[in-house]
Amino acid sequence: MAKKIVSDLQVKGKKVLIRVDFNVPMKNGVITDDTRVRAALPTIEYVVNNGGKAIVFSHLGRVKEEADILKNDIAPVAKRLEELIKKPVKFVNATRGKELEDAVNQLKEGEILMFQNTRYEDYDVQAQKETKYESKNNAELGAYWASLGDVFVNDAFGTAHRAAASNVGIAANVKETAAGFLLEKEIKFIGGAVDEPKRPYVAILGGSKVSDKIGVIEALIAKADKILVGGAMMFTFLKAQGYNIGASRCEEDKLDLAKDLLAKANGKIVLPVDAVVNKAFEDVPGVNKSIDAFDADDMGLDIGSKTLELFAENLNGAKTVVWNGPMGVFEMKNYAAGTIGVCELLAKLTTEGAQTIIGGGDSAAAAEQLGYASKVSHISTGGGASLEYLEGKVLPGIACVDEI
Repeated sequence: MAKKIVSDLQVKGKKVLIRVDFNVPMKNGVITDDTRVRAALPTIEYVVNNGGKAIVFSHLGRVKEEADILKNDIAPVAKRLEELIKKPVKFVNATRGKELEDAVNQLKEGEILMFQNTRYEDYDVQAQKETKYESKNNAELGAYWASLGDVFVNDAFGTAHRAAASNVGIAANVKETAAGFLLEKEIKFIGGAVDEPKRPYVAILGGSKVSDKIGVIEALIAKADKILVGGAMMFTFLKAQGYNIGASRCEEDKLDLAKDLLAKANGKIVLPVDAVVNKAFEDVPGVNKSIDAFDADDMGLDIGSKTLELFAENLNGAKTVVWNGPMGVFEMKNYAAGTIGVCELLAKLTTEGAQTIIGGGDSAAAAEQLGYASKVSHISTGGGASLEYLEGKVLPGIACVDEI
């Protein structure tokens, strides 16, 4: 069933609660990457351009103790939103109370208000204790936030896999809930890859741990035509097949699981045939070696050139491609070639009409840093959420959105 979108709502004259994902990286109070703020602009602009009163809110970091409150002040993000949207953003340094209520009630059509980090509600300063009212979906808090607005728009995919007061709690207490444009894209692309992928459907999985991706691998074995495996997790699979992986990273306690997954996949899982190795974990040129030629002290840090060729063969003609997890230690320039190579393969497939989706987390960061963000169909804004969505799990932050 299709979900209600913000453009389906009558927003003129209404107080529109907009849950965004402004959980941006910050250093000493300065935003180091504003991608998530930019991603929310279309939804906020739609509301204010159509006469709505936008009440914007998000979590930032984790708040477990009093020191986290100062560290995770969201005021600099409100300032950045103001710069990007080129309209005044009234910031209220509170998550509840008269100051916030008065500011909301004084909002005029087309104006924007943002209030303080929702996770401030996870810690009670007076009692000096962690409460987790926001994170654990406290019923009273959800009802209170819902009382501030007329309609609710959820545009925070990054937290869609968690039931919180600021998504599920509000939705339970308002008459109408819709998805923002960003959430709509996630439903279209990742939801589409799960429910009705165009075939051939190829998944590319990287990252360090098989254990992080067990559910996704099992779901993809049932859904995908091929699963290409890179990153450090490849060595757990290779060792399970009996290869000497030298000093490469391996989850010894997951070798039996890896064997089981390979058996279940019945040939769908494609493993690397070579890797770039080094004797130490440092950014110096490595050596490209076949996976059956590792020395005892060889540490695999990237997929090799022959593996990229093998991946290209398996991606040839693909109509849907989902990628989650880098192929190597892409932060080191000597071990970025595999990840860059996958970016290039996805960019080529996109021009050929394939739907290419990067599923959040480190692979999304890699595509952004390496300049490929605009060359794929979709980059997910949620790491954990995109993984759970790919597994086919019901995400509370999507389930709470009204259906048309």
